Amino acid sequence: MSFKENLLKKIAIDKMAQLVIASMGPPDSGRKIDKTIMRSLLEMTDYTHKRKRGLDLYIEDVDAEKTRILVLDNDLAIYHTSIYDVAMRKSPTVKEMMNPYNIIKILKDTDVVMSKKAASVSTIQKECIAKLNLFFDASDIDEIAEDGLASLGKEYTDGVVESLDLFAEVLNYRVAPKAFRIRHNQIVGALTQKESREDLFGPMVLYSMIHNAMKLIDEQIGSFDKGKIDFFQKVAAGKQKASAEGPDVFQYLRAAALKLIPTTQNRKEEA
Repeated sequence: MSFKENLLKKIAIDKMAQLVIASMGPPDSGRKIDKTIMRSLLEMTDYTHKRKRGLDLYIEDVDAEKTRILVLDNDLAIYHTSIYDVAMRKSPTVKEMMNPYNIIKILKDTDVVMSKKAASVSTIQKECIAKLNLFFDASDIDEIAEDGLASLGKEYTDGVVESLDLFAEVLNYRVAPKAFRIRHNQIVGALTQKESREDLFGPMVLYSMIHNAMKLIDEQIGSFDKGKIDFFQKVAAGKQKASAEGPDVFQYLRAAALKLIPTTQNRKEEA
């Protein structure tokens, strides 16, 4: 796959992991994890799926005596033990429960559990991403910029948003925090947080999906700075001049991404 295809797949993996984690609730909430999405994530790994005693087991190495095994249930526990041991602990037979040693194992699994819930999702997420080649060169960046410019010119909103998402991933931009959100706008930028919990956001890109208008604010704005927030809102409304607008914004993003190439290019050639 091309760099763009791999990066789109990474974005999809990240979103799927977020959805699974979002589907979790407190221990007594009765909420069920989204098994359909989690199963789709697991299918991207090299784990082997097996059904044992009504359990959905995803096994890292089916031939190993002990291996990592994820049980697809509400706990999403990842064990490091044998397949039989997991089956016995999670779905014991009456005979197995007659053994006091087994009862201890059934009641307490901390000796073999590596992670649960969100931590397990994060592990699988990282393993899915590790299979992707995410190193890029200038031609890869040019392709994303050209696609974005073409989409902007054609007023193809989905294409503009896709290119903006790709640049955000390359540049480690984040979705706008609450103080910088505007309806019907895709807004991404560099995000940090001070000890006071004030969000520092910028440089940032604003794309109005209604007006097909793209703007750049090439500075950092604090979420507690009312004057700067007012400036940001006026730029979004077209009442203040932005640092760059239209096609120039994609050229800015392209230039920023190209600055990252000296390190990534060397790694790509070694891969």
